Amino acid sequence: MNNEFRSENIRNVAVIAHVDHGKTTLVDFMLKQSHTFRENEAEMQQTTILDSNPLERERGITILAKNTAIYYKNRKINIIDTPGHADFSGEVERTLNMADGALLIIDAQEGPMPQTKFVLKKALDQNLKIIVVINKIDKRLADINKTLEATNDLFLELATHHDQLDFPVFYAIGREGKAAKNPEDVEKSTNLEPILEEIISFIPAPLTEEGTFQMLVSALDYDTHKGKHAIGKIKRGSVKKGQSLMLINEKGGKIIGKAESIRVSYGLKKIDVEEAFDGDIIDITGFPQVAIGDTIADSSNPEALPRITVEEPTIKIAISANTSPFAGKEGKFTNSRQIEERLTKELETNISLRLEKNGERMVVSGRGELHLSILIETLRREGYEFQVEKPQVITKTVEGVTMEPVETAMIDVPDEFVGIITSEMGKRKGEMMDMHSEGNGNTRFVYKIPSKNLFGIRNDLMTNTKGTAIVNVEFFDYEPMTPAIAKLRNGVLIASEGGNALKYGLNNAQGRGITFIEPGTPVYEGMIVGENSRQDDIEINVTKEKKQTNMRASTADVHLGALTPATIMSLEESIDFIEDDELLEVTPKNLRLRKKYLSHLDRVRHERDSR
Repeated sequence: MNNEFRSENIRNVAVIAHVDHGKTTLVDFMLKQSHTFRENEAEMQQTTILDSNPLERERGITILAKNTAIYYKNRKINIIDTPGHADFSGEVERTLNMADGALLIIDAQEGPMPQTKFVLKKALDQNLKIIVVINKIDKRLADINKTLEATNDLFLELATHHDQLDFPVFYAIGREGKAAKNPEDVEKSTNLEPILEEIISFIPAPLTEEGTFQMLVSALDYDTHKGKHAIGKIKRGSVKKGQSLMLINEKGGKIIGKAESIRVSYGLKKIDVEEAFDGDIIDITGFPQVAIGDTIADSSNPEALPRITVEEPTIKIAISANTSPFAGKEGKFTNSRQIEERLTKELETNISLRLEKNGERMVVSGRGELHLSILIETLRREGYEFQVEKPQVITKTVEGVTMEPVETAMIDVPDEFVGIITSEMGKRKGEMMDMHSEGNGNTRFVYKIPSKNLFGIRNDLMTNTKGTAIVNVEFFDYEPMTPAIAKLRNGVLIASEGGNALKYGLNNAQGRGITFIEPGTPVYEGMIVGENSRQDDIEINVTKEKKQTNMRASTADVHLGALTPATIMSLEESIDFIEDDELLEVTPKNLRLRKKYLSHLDRVRHERDSR
């Protein structure tokens, strides 16, 4: 097999889409149908082959951009699978840098969604050639004509010149691995060859220049044997194993080194090659100091390429070492130094993140709640123990005016819940931009709303619409700061004593609201054990036992029936729940809500001092 392809036989294609529109499934079938795997290899039986991260499989989303490659009709097609969620915009932006064209996948029922617009705008800004694939045309409520019309409108809105309005359209049933140029031919199709043929004929070969080797680093990998791997598309020239190279970093510094190894993709594997040519996407080692955005060039002519630019973060969250009475009991890495080292390492590959140290607190900034919660969950699974504060929006000052981030929220909901949406968004000071019936029993709302007013929106709407609301948000712009809205959440039930929660104590607590813990759960003073049915916080002893007497069943015994099952919140729900005077304790085994000041006396003093 010839792994050393010249630029005219290479196609670099990004696969872009809104979350859950089926792009990872389509890539699966491209890998399988191009005979990238032998029939007896395990991958032939797998789905979402590229989503190797356990969090990606659990959530059904792509978080990390992946590179893979297939060979088709003596052409090499490098496929870049990108995240569909705007929170991972850094991943999208840096990987589109390696592509010359893109497959835009759109769900035939849902049509273009906020992240469809986001990823398409990024692709058109890079002047990529776009092939549209209208997927899932077998859905019961699929509306192909309406989706095509909405797609044309989106291109008209985003295109920067006339050529971008000329794009081929294919129709597909991704989960069956088949596509065709016309919707009526899809059922008769047996594969995705029509799309592969179009990639070869419509997507241009990489533009290359005469001259010595030059490559922009768009991604990083790491292994303990070879260290850091720099991944990128060769912009110019060729590179041989052992060749003398130079790294040009962000500050213009130049570091001499050599190509210790060169690898190219084939399926999910990386294959060692002696030489690689312009236009190909390669993985090169030999520079332990390399960072995303650096240039690696021939040492005889070291010229820097323009660095990757990424949109600024909009949300920040403070992380610090756990200070609860249970600190250090459940985590492997628990002190500030270990947490800071891990977060600093994350910055090397997660280019949308920012890190700022503020005393013992590390303030991490990202593109959205999902972006930050994925990071927190990743650290937790690696054995880290820490505490986090309520997320805050990042403001900026323009000509003396404080500006805050504002988002566009698109909400799809069954018609019966229309009143709930208008009521909830009204409380959150959302400005309705559009509301229309989808004609299938659903209504779509579009609101413009300050980012700070969106905290907890998904959880509230999912609860109030019986899990039917679909919420998608996209960064809109910075606008002048608006006043804070009233607290939307009720007060909390706070443990007044430490110990193990008992049924009798929890039964008393459930007379005041809902509880978050089961009998037998260890608690400490100041830990939040439930939500009050009223606005104020209440201290309650959930470790309290029923008094033993010689008398037969008292009235209290009669009423002490089965407890209502505890409400167990996810990580995102817990982050959304906490207020400014509260923390979330995160360990590999547990999530615990708590007050910042654990004792009643400390809380009273703090409240008095802050007046």
